[in-house]
Amino acid sequence: MRELVKGANVALSDLSENASSVVVSLGWVSPTGEGDADVSVLLVDANGKVRSDADFYFYNNPVAGDGSVQLLGKTPTEDGSEDRIGFDLTAVPLEVDRVVVAASRYAEAHFGELEDVTVTLADAAGDDLLRFAVDDPGPVSAIIFGELYRRGDDWKFRAVGQGYATGLAGLATDFGVDIEDDAAAQEAEPVEEAEDALTGADAGNGGVSRGGGPVEAPAPAAEPVPRGTLNAVPAPRDPDTAEGPRPRAARPRTAKKKITLPKSAKKSLADNDSWREARLFPVSALKSDRDRETRATSVLLSVMAQVPEFGRRLTAAFGAPAGRMETFTEVSLPHGDTPRRPDGVIRVERAGKRWTALVETKTNGNSLRSEQVQAYMDIAARRGYEAVITLSNDVALEGSPLVQVKVDGRRKHKVALRHLSWAEVAHQAQMLLRHEGVGNAAHAWLLQELLHYLQHENSGCHGFQNMGPAWVPVRNGIDGETLCQGDARALEVVESWERLIRQVCLGLGGELGQKVLPVQRTSRGADPEARRSRSADRLCLEGRLQAELRIEGTPGVMGVVADLRTGRLRTSVEIPAPAQGYPLTWVKRLVRRLSEAPADLHVETLVDSGTGGPRGTLERLRPEPGDLLPKDSAQKITGFRLSLFKSMGSSRGNAETGFIRSVDDAVHRFHRTVVVHLDGPSSRRGPEKDAAVAG
Repeated sequence: MRELVKGANVALSDLSENASSVVVSLGWVSPTGEGDADVSVLLVDANGKVRSDADFYFYNNPVAGDGSVQLLGKTPTEDGSEDRIGFDLTAVPLEVDRVVVAASRYAEAHFGELEDVTVTLADAAGDDLLRFAVDDPGPVSAIIFGELYRRGDDWKFRAVGQGYATGLAGLATDFGVDIEDDAAAQEAEPVEEAEDALTGADAGNGGVSRGGGPVEAPAPAAEPVPRGTLNAVPAPRDPDTAEGPRPRAARPRTAKKKITLPKSAKKSLADNDSWREARLFPVSALKSDRDRETRATSVLLSVMAQVPEFGRRLTAAFGAPAGRMETFTEVSLPHGDTPRRPDGVIRVERAGKRWTALVETKTNGNSLRSEQVQAYMDIAARRGYEAVITLSNDVALEGSPLVQVKVDGRRKHKVALRHLSWAEVAHQAQMLLRHEGVGNAAHAWLLQELLHYLQHENSGCHGFQNMGPAWVPVRNGIDGETLCQGDARALEVVESWERLIRQVCLGLGGELGQKVLPVQRTSRGADPEARRSRSADRLCLEGRLQAELRIEGTPGVMGVVADLRTGRLRTSVEIPAPAQGYPLTWVKRLVRRLSEAPADLHVETLVDSGTGGPRGTLERLRPEPGDLLPKDSAQKITGFRLSLFKSMGSSRGNAETGFIRSVDDAVHRFHRTVVVHLDGPSSRRGPEKDAAVAG
């Protein structure tokens, strides 16, 4: 991989033969575990300006209509996460001279608070080609990491590293984007009715908003609009054909908006509750694992082909170009004396070039077999295919492949091995359907049917559901104090715990429409295997499994602790004390904000001495908030810890009372009943607002 310095450039054709489609990844590490940023892309002409506002791609406008640009979202790494952008360079319009890649932070946050600010670029096979580290970015709220630019028929990359103190709006304005004033736009924009977004009842727009997603039901006039909630960038308007003045073109808005489906239930025409609505993908006839694998593959691949937004989202991360997608099942491919039959094939055609991936699917608790995946890798390499995609209920871990395969280094053509979990498939469908919007009502209905199928108890696509054979022996060893450090079974449990937490993040993120990521502290090391080994040793000594979740727009990080000795789960969050005011005012305000939280919520005052401060349940503190103040007035309050406790399930996870279900329920309950009542990060409270860590 080529290391670049600021100002350096390199031709992509010198680094790879598969550089027509590339994935650019922007990464950073937050010492507090809370720092984050958002990526953006600008397509500019030879004059250094965008052709129109539609050439500005960011969180409110994430995908180019021609498939040349797609913001792929965040992927967890050993230190936190990285943001990825897919580029199909063959689809970039000829008038575009440069593609500018940037990122920005919120409010008064700046990049100087982050570490290891880097950009990497990978080719269509997934091989990293180059890397550029932005050294000491300083107190800037936006940075241009680099740019892709044309030189004849080739594309080159230049390492830029230029900072902007004026944030995303200032950066976009410099390139000619006309940014709309967010507050004024909210007051002026009418709110549309959305009583039946999925059935297309609104004949004027097909049941979707002008921004391409389902429109929200109007809020009561007296309800204040949440800070930072703005409409998405509208789709480009058709040319005017009617007489009269041309309406003013909508301008991009840099504030984020969450678009949700209408919450009102559709009235049913059924005579009674026993009637079941007809479904496009029935599951009642599934009798065996083979039936489930065949049906699940066919259902998923057919929806990917018919809903381009969804198919592109799943394949772009694997280096696939934007183009015409076709999907196939039960294909036969020669391999030695016996033909092989992968579960499916995905083929994308763009500008006469084809990208092909073989698909191997597993459902229920069935595991991927190394020899089977190896055979598909060999077939793909011989036939010039680009990828092999495995799909199962298991969740891939950083630095730990699900299956081990051998790669013949003598072959010039390289094949990428990628994995998807069924939980990730459901997450992406939820994000499109319930929060970001899809192209039309028919696409929304197909995604709704896909989600219903995946979530049905008989589909076999329920995600990670079993803690593995080591779970019961490890619990018994901890209970009997016979589990020793170095026991391989403890490491297996730690790996299963990490898979569970990643799946919980996907489920909660899909439900909220927000980024939910597991936090990996830099202090715990960069090597994921070494980090898991240390966690296994702690499990043997302390009998506890621990994790932290970062939820976009919420204060602090959510801590999750499973104490195997006591059989209890603890979910918690630490919130810092306000920068100004009086302690008694702080605790009264906190108790008021938690007026609808569970009565058994534990509240603990954190003090600078490090010793435990006053604590109590919310039920006891409501009439006497002052009980949270330290008896010693010399102790300074640094924050508050809020915790809920519940019993763990004891089974491996297949029953209603299983451990996996209890963890998922605990996280969702804590967010729904506690976290939603807390203020999100705000610059008004000073930098210590973003310094909280979970207990």
